[in-house]
Amino acid sequence: MTAHAPLPPNSRLGVFGGGQLGRMFAQAAARLGYRVTVFAPDEQPPAAQVAAAQVRADYDDLDAVRRFAAEVDAITYEFENVPASAVQAVADRVPVRPGPDLLAITRNRVREKSFLQDKGIAVTPFRRVDTVDELAAAATAFGGNAVVKTTELGYDGKGQCVLDAHTDARTVWSALGAPDELIVEQRIELAGECSVLVARDTAGTSVVYGPFYNTHTRHILDITTWQADDPGPWAQAARAIGTQVADAFQLEGLLCVECFVDARGKVMVNEIAPRPHNSGHLTIEACSISQFEQQARLTAGGAAVEPVPRAPAAAMANLLGDGWANGEPDWPAVWQDPAVTLHLYGKTAARPGRKMGHLTALAHTMAEAQARVENARHRIFEREV
Repeated sequence: MTAHAPLPPNSRLGVFGGGQLGRMFAQAAARLGYRVTVFAPDEQPPAAQVAAAQVRADYDDLDAVRRFAAEVDAITYEFENVPASAVQAVADRVPVRPGPDLLAITRNRVREKSFLQDKGIAVTPFRRVDTVDELAAAATAFGGNAVVKTTELGYDGKGQCVLDAHTDARTVWSALGAPDELIVEQRIELAGECSVLVARDTAGTSVVYGPFYNTHTRHILDITTWQADDPGPWAQAARAIGTQVADAFQLEGLLCVECFVDARGKVMVNEIAPRPHNSGHLTIEACSISQFEQQARLTAGGAAVEPVPRAPAAAMANLLGDGWANGEPDWPAVWQDPAVTLHLYGKTAARPGRKMGHLTALAHTMAEAQARVENARHRIFEREV
């Protein structure tokens, strides 16, 4: 398979979704000379603030979707909850990377895990259920230690409940809206969580970023750390799994593979995001080509480019809306450490749990980088982290 020549500068790239991932994609694409059009229903979302244009319409407005496709030369997305009908409507007209078949699988947790399992890729143990009785039976099969999730739309802990010996299956079923189906996953005794980004071009060549090591607070990513030339015990397995996943999907574009590592050191796939990922934000400073520039190049039909580390280690800390509880943060306090970079997403309303921005630090070790972003976050929020 041979890669085609990429779209030339001044070509038009479209992105479904107007959030911070689309914002950073548009910024990276503009540096390469591409003009980005955002498709999103909101007025002046973060991505549209820095893009060349916006088509403002609902994702199920297929007439607007077709107009969008007519205005651009290739399309990607910054979140996976775009209706399949919308993606297919544009895929009939222009290249969409990643493609609609991959999106259809990854937007549904049961389809995603079943696909990977069929390909021989390790995943967390799971069962699909569609009745309360099946839910209770699955919990029992997993030793009364399970997580129940909606099959679509959940993120950052939304749409999921723990089901253990102290929880009634009927209560969980009702709490999740009594849907047509749920997925029940065995809770893993974790040694840690990590993620990798895989970029794969039209010729089938892949490059891998990471692994990134992630810690969460209230189910929301809090801190990510990364080390160049990582010799850690999970690194090789996580990178191999990432490549396996990309090849299994015949990926064209960028995706993130989120992994759990159990107490025995086994690496298994938890979820896939067919787009850039919060854990990869540090690549903007830490790598010669960020996840967003890679996404822009691949969307335009270019070759996957091996990222070159710019530092031995890096860390990223999310800035959530909770930090605005006492007023506007003290932004100049970031500048006390020149190794720390601030990114804000252009969101005007700060709410608890809402991702408003992030900090990145470069350093000689992961521990040093983590200390720098945590100290900087403490300074601007004037609170313990």
